[in-house]
Amino acid sequence: MKNYLLFDLDGTLTDPKMGICTCVQYALKEEFGIEEPDLDKLEPFIGPPLKESFMQFYHLTEEQGDAALAKYRERFSTVGLYENQMYPGVANMLQDLKKRGLTLAIASSKPTVFVEKILQHFNIYQYFDVIVGSELDGTRVNKEEVVLEALRRLFGDKPVDKEKVYMIGDRKFDVEGAHFFGLECVAVSYGYGDMEELKAAKADYIVRSVEELHEFLLRGLEEFKNPKRSQILFALAYPFILFVLGQMLASTVLSAIVNFINDALPQDKKLLLMNDAGKLEYANPNIPVAMEFVGFIVGAFLIRKIAFSMIRKARKSCFLSHLWPTPKKHYLFAVMATLGSVVGLNLGISLLDIAARSQGYRLVEEAQMAVWLPLGIIGYGLITPFAEEILFRGIIYNGVKKYFKPMPALFMSAAIFGMYHGNTVQGIYAFIMAFLMIYLYEYFGDFKAPLFVHIFSNLFAYVLMFISQVAPWIVNQYICLAFLLLAVAGVYLLNKDRKVF
Repeated sequence: MKNYLLFDLDGTLTDPKMGICTCVQYALKEEFGIEEPDLDKLEPFIGPPLKESFMQFYHLTEEQGDAALAKYRERFSTVGLYENQMYPGVANMLQDLKKRGLTLAIASSKPTVFVEKILQHFNIYQYFDVIVGSELDGTRVNKEEVVLEALRRLFGDKPVDKEKVYMIGDRKFDVEGAHFFGLECVAVSYGYGDMEELKAAKADYIVRSVEELHEFLLRGLEEFKNPKRSQILFALAYPFILFVLGQMLASTVLSAIVNFINDALPQDKKLLLMNDAGKLEYANPNIPVAMEFVGFIVGAFLIRKIAFSMIRKARKSCFLSHLWPTPKKHYLFAVMATLGSVVGLNLGISLLDIAARSQGYRLVEEAQMAVWLPLGIIGYGLITPFAEEILFRGIIYNGVKKYFKPMPALFMSAAIFGMYHGNTVQGIYAFIMAFLMIYLYEYFGDFKAPLFVHIFSNLFAYVLMFISQVAPWIVNQYICLAFLLLAVAGVYLLNKDRKVF
């Protein structure tokens, strides 16, 4: 969570175009006789130090740059200063951030005396603990110098906690100033730096409106009130019960259909046969498994509206943390973490012989082994993961997050997912995999991430049962260790680039 926010002023909190551009226009005409009627052409002057801009864009000498700057300030100090507009929503955002206990600062290349007058003019001066700008004598004009002074005033003699500071600005200079000190920068594309400039500068995040910036900066600062137990229970139990009732309904209806068909069939083609214990059982093991898969489909159908609504809301929230396109290498790291976890854990379970000591798991394994392989791949590899994901990550995890912070929500939803499987082996495996699925969900901000992990996890676990029968050498401690190390490396590399918990 970021506690210290360094705001640029021009193009971030206020729109200074009219004031800055008309004063540049005035300086060029009065000092050098240069007519520049198009104010849009003068927009590049917004953000960087003015003297350098005069020299760069109009090929002035340093002496001429000083003269242009003096003429600029002649008009700006009395007129241009107030030819300014605050972006809608800024005052409300600053008030809200301050109310949440955050420390706000200004880090602007504009002279401090002008910054303070503008903040007072818009009645937002009181929200800032530290206000740093450049000096009228030409010192501290570079963004790095401004940011350094802001950090010095914020932290004093204490070490700067870089993990708790955001720099917020609209130009590449803000990004470069932040990165110079190892700070993350939130770039705003509604100002005067376009998307290409901000991407080229490698801004950590890019927001497109004051509203998005407001929501982004509040992430992780939600006020978690102590909810009533009935609220939590209802949020978790209602969709879960609906899901289970759907499965039960499908099972009941399909069982009745099978019994009806069975009664009409001749003895040699019966779907149900009497076993040695005198109980009816299915003649074909694929029938009850197919019925189970239909139950998952019906259960998922009944909770679909709740699930998709919550997934859309979560996506909007996650989007604010993933505005910057995810580098391709991050997907590679995610594959490493997934492949390593799935293969390593499954081999570890086989090597430790945990499965053999769990009667519940043995029954599940026997049932799965008896199923027609294509049916098992479709059911266990696609239908089951999809149904379980919209319930456990789509509804339960996103629902618990309304009442608890991400880490407790992760533990609670992972525990529920583990217990749901009904036996120790699958429970432990599901609990661990839920951690990875939720981590990747938060990391990429996309529901497809845990869904793909779940699909791969189920498919591999299912196929491994058959592979280990014909190639027992694959269940090897060295192979297991190698894949577990691959998983650790994948998570480490992901976490190194972006921390989500």
